[in-house]
Amino acid sequence: MKVLFIIVVVAIAVLVYWYLFPPKKKKKKEEDKAPRSRKAKVFEIGEVLVTALILALIIRALAVQAFTIPSGSMKPTLLVGDYVLVNKFVYGPRVPFTDSRFFELKSPKRGEVIVFKYPKDHTRDFIKRVIGTPGDVVEVRNKMVYVNGKQMREPYARHSDEYVIYERPSPRDNYGPVTVPEDKYFVMGDNRDESEDSRYWGFVDIDEIKGKAFIIYWSADVDKTPLISIGNFKRLYPPRLGRIGDLITNPVPKEDR
Repeated sequence: MKVLFIIVVVAIAVLVYWYLFPPKKKKKKEEDKAPRSRKAKVFEIGEVLVTALILALIIRALAVQAFTIPSGSMKPTLLVGDYVLVNKFVYGPRVPFTDSRFFELKSPKRGEVIVFKYPKDHTRDFIKRVIGTPGDVVEVRNKMVYVNGKQMREPYARHSDEYVIYERPSPRDNYGPVTVPEDKYFVMGDNRDESEDSRYWGFVDIDEIKGKAFIIYWSADVDKTPLISIGNFKRLYPPRLGRIGDLITNPVPKEDR
């Protein structure tokens, strides 16, 4: 929503500038000039606002959307307080207000960080990394991930708990093997010991995927004292300047030979 607001503000600013300072034209004869009424000016400004809003909604629906990282399940790649932009066009433009796409450009690849609707509650958005694509056999053995029978080397993965859970039904450290169905994806958080993902609630359907995260456009250090605090909700935290503008890498997990 913050990016939508920024887009609206920028679009309004540009259009208002064009309205207030139009390109110079050749001088017309005095008799051709007709002063515009206040009502006409208000109408034109209204057109500017509506046009800006429509453009922002189109961009948000088809191309780019902003998301906030609310939990530590993707540490160290993404931290609580990170704001990321998601490319919604990369897998194919979606029909507005539906889960369908006009056409498919490409499929999510192993290693990509995606934003999707939580399969158990479509009002919530999750962000995880693709581990298994359709047809892959995924298994977790003593915290290590195996795809199609081969152990993966994952430089982005983190384990915060050295203890290995062997007992069922906990799927955290030992899971599967399972075969990823057609049009489904197996996803996991990079912070493996503190992530609820496909090990717990199953696969993500292709129609539930919103797009691929590609950049951190803002990062608020929520572990520090807020610069401004109004009540329990309106807070402004100091930025993590070193993270702003960082690209979100999507390395493909490699086989550990």
